[in-house]
Amino acid sequence: MADRSEAGVPRGEFDFARRPATDQAFENALAKARAGDRLSVADGIELLTTGTDHEGIDRHRKEQVLEAADRRRAEVVGDEVTFVANLNNNVTTACNTGCLFCNFKDRSEQFLTENETDHPGFTKTPGESREIVERALDRGIYEVTSVSGLHPAFALDSEHRELLERSDRGDLNYKPPGRYETDPGNYSDQIRAMSVGGVHVHSMTPEEAYHARRGTDWTYEEVYGRLKDAGLDSVPGTAAEILVDEVRSVICPGKIGTAEWVEAMEAAAAVGLPMTATIMYGHVENEAHRVEHLKVVRDLQDRTDNITEFVPLSFVHPDTPLHDRGMIEGGATRHEDELMIAVSRLFLDNVEHIQSSWVKYGDAQGLKMLTCGADDFMGTILSEEITKRAGGDFGEYRSFQEYVDMITAIGRVPVERSTDYTERRRIDPEDTPHGPELGPSADGTPLT
Repeated sequence: MADRSEAGVPRGEFDFARRPATDQAFENALAKARAGDRLSVADGIELLTTGTDHEGIDRHRKEQVLEAADRRRAEVVGDEVTFVANLNNNVTTACNTGCLFCNFKDRSEQFLTENETDHPGFTKTPGESREIVERALDRGIYEVTSVSGLHPAFALDSEHRELLERSDRGDLNYKPPGRYETDPGNYSDQIRAMSVGGVHVHSMTPEEAYHARRGTDWTYEEVYGRLKDAGLDSVPGTAAEILVDEVRSVICPGKIGTAEWVEAMEAAAAVGLPMTATIMYGHVENEAHRVEHLKVVRDLQDRTDNITEFVPLSFVHPDTPLHDRGMIEGGATRHEDELMIAVSRLFLDNVEHIQSSWVKYGDAQGLKMLTCGADDFMGTILSEEITKRAGGDFGEYRSFQEYVDMITAIGRVPVERSTDYTERRRIDPEDTPHGPELGPSADGTPLT
């Protein structure tokens, strides 16, 4: 793997209208950040680039930004580092959206019963999803996260399936379940199957919600309301990538646009579902796009006050179409990763928690991010297929003991949390063994 401290693709090689140029000065932006003033987009660009008055990242200025962000982190959340006992249960890889950053998907035609060729994809029935969650519950997990491909047979529920079956529209990306090797059920079936034993179900991205209302005049509130009734507890604000449409038109032209992503998230908040927000950076976008994305998230939080955490996701490039087609040479550098965390903390003055992803950064760099403004260190993740299939090198599982050892090693306090942060348990490093206690079946037994 390339040295991410220096490797990476120069930003701004695409013909984008939005460029990282401002009339602001880095020194002014840094002064505002240190004072705790709300930052403008121009301020954010100056901090993320370490000044638009020169090329490349200025190491001294970068350290000043990281220091300001770490100080802000301490003021907002103190020295606690949180994590959750969770499981990933991705239901299917079948998808026709064609996003160029993704290697998780498999063309859905491969899953048809008439297909005679082997393929690496999978689809789980609701019964299989239930069994997976039930087994994980016995190990003490609190949360199941489920983000899947847009299988053509997926409908919201039985009523939606009837509408899709009667429709003569050819643009709905729908085929009946009987045509596939495995019937995935519908979204409500899957949510209901995973909502067992009091586990928290974190699922249904805005893109999945769009898929779950295609061919109807239902609002996103109607969709998320029905999913909540089926057992959905919170919504992952993924499928965001970069919330600037000129970038989306390059990397994911088949996905919903920025305005519709925001509309779906506002609807989730309206029906009382907590939500997260993400950014996937380090591909074709430039620093101006990243800060515009932060502005979209901050404005959304101003209106909803429902985002529990923000999750910067550094693009893992090796086995993706963007890389295979020569559109990019690499991902974000280590310096860009650190500045992304730091500027997220400084710009998102209304989002309390910033996550460091050890799946994307690895252990050592993930810990470094906890000194750059981040305060959450993800979860145990008993399975993680998306990053692995994109060429990620890092692990799929993290024990409580590992969490305690790593967090205490940097002088911070390990805290087990619930998905929405309303339940928290400080962990005494001396009180061994370490295992989850907040999950509905958790009794402190170590995860194995």
